[in-house]
Amino acid sequence: MTNGLRHRFPSIDLRTLIEVVGFVVLVNVLGSAPGVVFGPDSAWFRALEKPWFYPPELAFPVVWTLLFTLLGISLWLVWRADSGGLALGLFVVQFALNVAWTPAFFGLESIVGGIAVLVPLVALVCATVYAFWRVDRRAAVLLVPYLLWVTFALALTLEFWRLNPA
Repeated sequence: MTNGLRHRFPSIDLRTLIEVVGFVVLVNVLGSAPGVVFGPDSAWFRALEKPWFYPPELAFPVVWTLLFTLLGISLWLVWRADSGGLALGLFVVQFALNVAWTPAFFGLESIVGGIAVLVPLVALVCATVYAFWRVDRRAAVLLVPYLLWVTFALALTLEFWRLNPA
């Protein structure tokens, strides 16, 4: 391989690969755990009027697996930089809110509870993107699809609230 190509596509050693895969698996396991207990299979959720832009059910596990994978890689990049104390702290807080959304919405059967989690989540994801940008721009860019999706989730949840007044 020429030096130019080697610089663009550096080789990845086994330890690095194991670290990245570990971060990806950890984020996917923690992120998807609430969905094992709570989910859209309840009679309450099935009875709700769905917004016209509600995606097909299959979209959710596919999108979340992709997003959690991007989050894992992004988190690894910032962790590896070893200078992301604030960035890592913001990630943990926003991720905890992300994980709390499923029990708040599905577990408590509360649209308002879902909104109460999503509003600060969107703000914290914005702050996390900014903090990651200061540490590793690639890590920040990897969070943009996640920011778009949680913003979409907020719009979707607000529309659930409008269509299903309590």
